[in-house]
Amino acid sequence: MTPSHLDHITVTAPTLAEGAAWVEGVLGVTPQPGGEHPRMGTHNLLMRLSPNTFLEIIAINPAAPAPGRPRWFDLDRLAPHTPPALSTWVVRCEDIHARAAAAPEPLGLIEPMSRGALQWFITIPPDGRVPLDGVAPALITWQTEGHPAARMPELGLSLLAWEIHHPEPARVHALLKALALQTPVSVHATAPGARPHLRAHLQTPFGPRVLG
Repeated sequence: MTPSHLDHITVTAPTLAEGAAWVEGVLGVTPQPGGEHPRMGTHNLLMRLSPNTFLEIIAINPAAPAPGRPRWFDLDRLAPHTPPALSTWVVRCEDIHARAAAAPEPLGLIEPMSRGALQWFITIPPDGRVPLDGVAPALITWQTEGHPAARMPELGLSLLAWEIHHPEPARVHALLKALALQTPVSVHATAPGARPHLRAHLQTPFGPRVLG
């Protein structure tokens, strides 16, 4: 099977405005308009990190009808006072069915999704939760020509390092190996009592910053 790559990292928030304010406060750069996901009742903002990588800020769209199913990225469980957080990431692969079948962790059902003219397949757990205690990626296979990040404005941002913190690093390593992930990832054991989490080191126009 062909290798896979980090496609985008995702910040969740109770509202898009709160997520945008938090990210801009950390990175010093204003997120750009994204669009709506009709099947999920969500909307997003975007920030280019490279020609084939981006940062997404996503929240429930209050103007959209409820989807009648759990939304992705555990958004239905965000309380109004929940602070924005770097909540998940998405791995790009050419054969999403083969990659999902090879994964030692259940990553969810493979579903068609869209945002405007963009079309893709993505793994979504039936309950909407992020697998592996919140640190496993979703898998994505784009169905449109070219990567959407290539059409986003250059903001002076790039991903320097990506970290996964989990109490069972061996499980994380096994998953990354099964996905044949080519993007460098640092996996760390969490300190006693600490929750699993993700951390992104980003280069900005104002120097290195850490999101997570």
